[in-house]
Amino acid sequence: MSNYRRLYIPGGTYFFTLVTYKRTPYFANSDNIIKLRQAVATVKYEMPFNILGAVILPDHLHFLWTLPPEDNNYSKRIGLIKASFTKLFRGNNTLPDTVSISRQKHRESDVWQRRFWEHTLQDESELEIYLNYIHYNPVKHGLVACPHLWLYSSFHTWVQKDSYSSNWGCICQGQFKNIDNFDELKDYVGE
Repeated sequence: MSNYRRLYIPGGTYFFTLVTYKRTPYFANSDNIIKLRQAVATVKYEMPFNILGAVILPDHLHFLWTLPPEDNNYSKRIGLIKASFTKLFRGNNTLPDTVSISRQKHRESDVWQRRFWEHTLQDESELEIYLNYIHYNPVKHGLVACPHLWLYSSFHTWVQKDSYSSNWGCICQGQFKNIDNFDELKDYVGE
């Protein structure tokens, strides 16, 4: 058993990776993305937090959140998002017979991996690095050639805020912008 301990800082800013069970590409279906967004909005309403960045890929997603000043319970929020999406996804259907005894014992379905990755951000430079990672992730996974081509990302919001140029990381006009390879994050992002 791992000795990993999560860091819980009230009002902290956190990076998360949530992965589907066996990397099943549930979010290749836009209807499931709508359900996921509904689940996130419901939890955000019940337990407020600020989403700084996000990307939804077919088999995993990344978030950057800041919690309210006196709150550090991101684990409950993630659990509620997973449960809410699973309920929307499955409806009233029972668990398939393929769900293991262990997963049934822990009241888990075959939608999400059991745990999630978390990294507590320490400063503004880390925020920039992780935002860049999130926004470049669809390119990294070969889903699109440029960040602006991926619809399910906070990239477009950050462009509207003038924090990114619309051609950041873009090769559309034949001029590639040098992007970090993110090797220093490999132990923190859960991919």
